[in-house]
Amino acid sequence: MADETTFQATALRVAAAIRSKELSPVEVLDACLARVDAVNGSVNAVVWRNDEEARAAARAAADAVVHADPGELPPFHGVPIPIKDLTPVAGWPVTYGSWAAPGGPSEESALVVEAFRRAGFVLTARTNTPEFGPITAAENDRYGITRNPWDLDRTAGGSSGGAAAITAAGAFSVAHGNDGGGSIRIPASCCGLVGLKVSRGRIPSRTLPWEGGAVEGVLTHDVADSAAILDVTCGPDRGQWYNAPAPERPFLSEVGTDPGRLRIGLLDEPPLRLGYDPECATAAREAAAVLEKLGHRVEHVTYTIPDEFLDAFLKVVNSGLADYDNVDWDRAEPHIRANMAAARSVDSLDYVRSVFALQRFSRQLVGRWGSEFDVLLTPTMTIEPPRAGEILAAVHGGVATGAPALQVFQMAVLTSGFNVSGQPAISLPTHVTPAGLPVGVQLVAGPWEEAVLLRLASQLEAALPWADRRPPL
Repeated sequence: MADETTFQATALRVAAAIRSKELSPVEVLDACLARVDAVNGSVNAVVWRNDEEARAAARAAADAVVHADPGELPPFHGVPIPIKDLTPVAGWPVTYGSWAAPGGPSEESALVVEAFRRAGFVLTARTNTPEFGPITAAENDRYGITRNPWDLDRTAGGSSGGAAAITAAGAFSVAHGNDGGGSIRIPASCCGLVGLKVSRGRIPSRTLPWEGGAVEGVLTHDVADSAAILDVTCGPDRGQWYNAPAPERPFLSEVGTDPGRLRIGLLDEPPLRLGYDPECATAAREAAAVLEKLGHRVEHVTYTIPDEFLDAFLKVVNSGLADYDNVDWDRAEPHIRANMAAARSVDSLDYVRSVFALQRFSRQLVGRWGSEFDVLLTPTMTIEPPRAGEILAAVHGGVATGAPALQVFQMAVLTSGFNVSGQPAISLPTHVTPAGLPVGVQLVAGPWEEAVLLRLASQLEAALPWADRRPPL
């Protein structure tokens, strides 16, 4: 177990070992920090550390194990978790991956951070992200390029790329992330992890960024951890404008439950005529074949994005820069300055029209679940992970030429629509290319149907297991 602590032991297993006194929270934290020391020079995923504060929290957690009844301890007591550098933690700096960020510590924590504390997690370090989070790779001018532990020449994805890379490299059993257009699922696919995007309003937030399309979550090694952590972070929250309906029972109880016979819609081609890399298509077909053997009915489907969607979505995303206070925008990277200029050019009536356009698209999209199929199956991305540094260079180059970065669309076209619709979706690392790169598949359930998603995801995990895989790093 001690060796697994620094590699792929799940958060549930680490928590159980702490509760049974097989391991102490101090031992677990020391193992995690030692692994960060060993690998971060290669992957560049952790950008800030609070070792002294984390060790104090681990010592307090160890003392509680000695004096408390095991049943009184919170479910993830003593388990370390890093927080993405877009999310406030009281007393910590938050830089948003940018030289433009304000100095000094945050005054209050995000609600998901407070939930992590209540669940017993030890908050440990910050992970890299693209500046202010809108692109698909954790690359920025302030901290540099986060690299994929499966192939250091490749990106770890984004925006939760630092979280994915350091978890896949074995330093943590779980890492915090958030997802506004694929930012948990994309790096999960790149790095061979499980990435669950929850329903709109499922995990409480002080505000609802990107019209509630941006949600909080985690990157994990298995489906059970994703379900169990959702149990300790989900709402409803009386103070939030919009809440997903409360679950009928704990999400963890759905893991291993028979999903019944479902209609699976297999997406043969991605929208916008982007096409699939061969290994991405293979991953989806492979998963579909397994699901058929498990008794589900697979049907071939198509999915289109109307012309007005992209323009409306970008207006909402760019306007999300209003969430950040005390920023020196003149010091931001070229693409962020361009995004801010674009946001300032949109009047309030145009913004509302864009939101209504997305709502119309969402209603049309959601209507297919339950009528044509029960769960949609796609590759998570249309391409394999691009070269490290390629995304940031393309985005910055596009500011000068006016051309959007093709790779961003190729990585996010299959994920972003479900942020708009608010549906739950999960990326699972079911496939590996001949070169050894993970390729994820995405399952998308109907509105608020995390239970269906977790049942099917755990069934596919049992049929196509990935727990024994290790990156060469």
